Amino acid sequence: MFKINCLNPIAEVGLKNFSSLYEITQEAEKADGILVRSASMHDMELPRGLLAVARAGAGVNNIPLDKCAEHGVVVFNTPGANANGVMELVIAGMLLAARDVVGGIEWVKAAKEDADIAKSAEKAKKSFAGTEIKGKKLGVIGLGAIGVKVANAAVALDMEVYGYDPYLSVNAAWSLSRAVNHVTNVEDIYARCDYITIHVPLTESTKGMINGDSVAKMKDGVILLNFARDLLVNEKDVLEGIKCGKIARYVSDFPNPTTAGQKGCIVIPHLGASTAESEDNCAEMAVQEMMDYLENGNIRNSVNYPSCDMGVCAKAGRVAIFHKNIANMITKFTAEFGEKGINISDMTNKSRGEVAYTMLDVEEVPTEEIIQALQAISGVFRVRIVKG
Repeated sequence: MFKINCLNPIAEVGLKNFSSLYEITQEAEKADGILVRSASMHDMELPRGLLAVARAGAGVNNIPLDKCAEHGVVVFNTPGANANGVMELVIAGMLLAARDVVGGIEWVKAAKEDADIAKSAEKAKKSFAGTEIKGKKLGVIGLGAIGVKVANAAVALDMEVYGYDPYLSVNAAWSLSRAVNHVTNVEDIYARCDYITIHVPLTESTKGMINGDSVAKMKDGVILLNFARDLLVNEKDVLEGIKCGKIARYVSDFPNPTTAGQKGCIVIPHLGASTAESEDNCAEMAVQEMMDYLENGNIRNSVNYPSCDMGVCAKAGRVAIFHKNIANMITKFTAEFGEKGINISDMTNKSRGEVAYTMLDVEEVPTEEIIQALQAISGVFRVRIVKG
């Protein structure tokens, strides 16, 4: 029986996919798997028996990835599960920035006692007039699941779309509209585009990528949208850009004291993935990833270990080994099985940066003796019997 703990409420449509092999527990310290949304795990002591963490969403900055990797804990996320919800809000953000709909609504609220409000509105509405997005140039920085959807939707709205992503995947390329202009230098987007939207993960290299220098290279009157992560943007530099007229609007889904209520800023209370459909999709994907890993050892959409799939084990046993990505490890593993006279019928080894993951299907049930021998090899983080 696998025990699953939910650090945040997880949509029931996902949880109901757990089979009778699973039990939901309120005691995190007893969990084999943890499902999480936004709860921070950085100060949390990892349970000794914890095997996996699945984030029902894309961002994983609330999870200590390196610490998990060193303990042989696989961390999953759900890329693309909430992409449509975020895409729709990005399009809404562009429209809100193009036309002062919010200002107009607030005017109507303030004038609610005016008996002749319709006539007054005809005079006032010119203050809220804007432009259409049709024919405007949109730059999409980052062409992952969300970026591709935004680019394709903008093409459908007759915008001239430019996309930048030095790490464009094959799947993303297949999904991207042919009408999207691919650029190889992000500065081309800064120089050309009327609208710029960011859809990249937050890493050390992308933190503060939108700053005073990049803003200075943008067109005057640019509209900047950030529905990815707040720290991708140096918002103090953006406010300076608004003051000098370089930036017409900054649309962000991340409220904070820097931008809340500031002139030129449209700040939304982190609603990008807050749709019933997105939450359901994320929950279902997280549960599926968790089950396939716990039952079969397969890894899909992990952010700290490599992808690996050996299907369902048809042999007597399957062993998973988490280890450093260093030379001669496979030789040492196979030698241990050879010395015990256990035949390896299938094996795979995948690496990701400094860590690696090896799975072996064997024709005899793995013994505690061989597990201890494998665990004693220098560079091994964890040995797990998946089947046996």
